[in-house]
Amino acid sequence: MCQILIAEDEPRIAAFIEKGLRKHGYSTLIAQDGAKAVELVLAHSIDLLLLDLGLPIKDGWKVLEELQSRQQKPPVIIIVTARDEGSERVNRDRFDIDGYVVKPFRFNDLLAQVQAQLRPH
Repeated sequence: MCQILIAEDEPRIAAFIEKGLRKHGYSTLIAQDGAKAVELVLAHSIDLLLLDLGLPIKDGWKVLEELQSRQQKPPVIIIVTARDEGSERVNRDRFDIDGYVVKPFRFNDLLAQVQAQLRPH
């Protein structure tokens, strides 16, 4: 079973994503701040990270910087944020980002990206 980390500081959004993913057979963990997200990625076998950029303690870009400096193979990363993709182009080009979802979003759009990334190649 694929393990997905939901790094989201808004409890309602995290619960919404978690409920939908579990309904589709995914195992989930939730981190409500960037420091916890890094801790969970390093402690667990995470297949996919759904990462909000506006996390407290460490924002999403700081999370990616730390994971990149500590880990040989990062999990699949899908950014889930209220910031539009164009405004984040410079930062996005610094990291290997696999997907980008802008809030508000339909769960099926997020699920389609998750399934596409976790499908065996």
